[in-house]
Amino acid sequence: ALGAFGIFFMQSPSFLEYQRQLNQRQGHDNAQTLFSVEPSPCDNQIRKLLDPIAPRYFNPVFFEVFAHLEQQHLLDPFRVLDHQLLVSLDGTQYFSSQALHCQNCLTRRLSNGQTLYYHTAITPVIVCPGHAQVIALAPAYIMPQDGHDKQDCEQAAGKRWMTQHAATLVPHHVTLMGDDLSSKEPFCALALQQGFNFILVCKPDSHTKFYERLAFWQAQGAIAQCEQRRRQGRLTEVAIYRFINDVLLQDGKQALLVNWVEMIVVNAKTGEQLYYNTFITNHRLSAENVAQVAQAGRGRWKIENENNNVLKTKGYHLEHNFGHGKQYLSATMLSLNLVAFLFHTVLEWSDEKYALLRQVL
Repeated sequence: ALGAFGIFFMQSPSFLEYQRQLNQRQGHDNAQTLFSVEPSPCDNQIRKLLDPIAPRYFNPVFFEVFAHLEQQHLLDPFRVLDHQLLVSLDGTQYFSSQALHCQNCLTRRLSNGQTLYYHTAITPVIVCPGHAQVIALAPAYIMPQDGHDKQDCEQAAGKRWMTQHAATLVPHHVTLMGDDLSSKEPFCALALQQGFNFILVCKPDSHTKFYERLAFWQAQGAIAQCEQRRRQGRLTEVAIYRFINDVLLQDGKQALLVNWVEMIVVNAKTGEQLYYNTFITNHRLSAENVAQVAQAGRGRWKIENENNNVLKTKGYHLEHNFGHGKQYLSATMLSLNLVAFLFHTVLEWSDEKYALLRQVL
């Protein structure tokens, strides 16, 4: 495992380049010095040994780092909304092929009649508005599940992730954030049952009955509104928040009650709309906290920009096939890549010398 981890920690684009890097300094194998790997295994040995190892065995590494950050109070600057940590959930595809496949591949029929084999995962991260860094948590892999004929999906994987990690995370006061696919009653109800809070995108075209109820309450004058002006460089923005508490998420007397907020940001001078989104949450909304809740929901973009895009374009080579195997190799390689990303983030965040070195390199 350390032999493979070294590839990602060194941000090598391939096994071949990694071997070259290991031996570039006076012929000495840096795998022995950095990762205590003696002797250095070849790429085929690494792939063969890791293929049967399920990626869940690397999950404790993420939570050991999380526990250390908490013990050292390094996550305190990430806390918002009365001491909450924001954990953003989103899926990303990290492998696809019409030829290579394994027993854990997902499949999609293409328009040309061919079958596309691919792997996706949910890559949760701790985010905070105004912070450049994100803190990676253990991923959830979207792959065939025992006893299920239906193909696995992002929503099912997200529910498994909540159930598996609630005992570890809930005591630390966590608010989950997700896209419109997550803002359905089964996901929200499970989140509350497990002890999580949530702020989820909720679009009108996928929640027609819910927005009919909002229209009714709007006609009754029950939707509150407040505004905030703020400077963004040379630009003055006006953020408009409309919100209401205790709206039924779906039909039925036993349906879940949620709170709704709409956020509109416009240019104060021209009136041009700069941002728009709507969210549902279990956090009680008021004129005092609605801006903070909406800003937290807006911060979801960080998982795409600071996590998935960094992994794909900033040296982690997320979509490169480091090895596919017949069982778990592709997923296990991703877990090791995410661990390397986590280590780099924490080192850059907590070690000034390392941060300076990363900037220079």
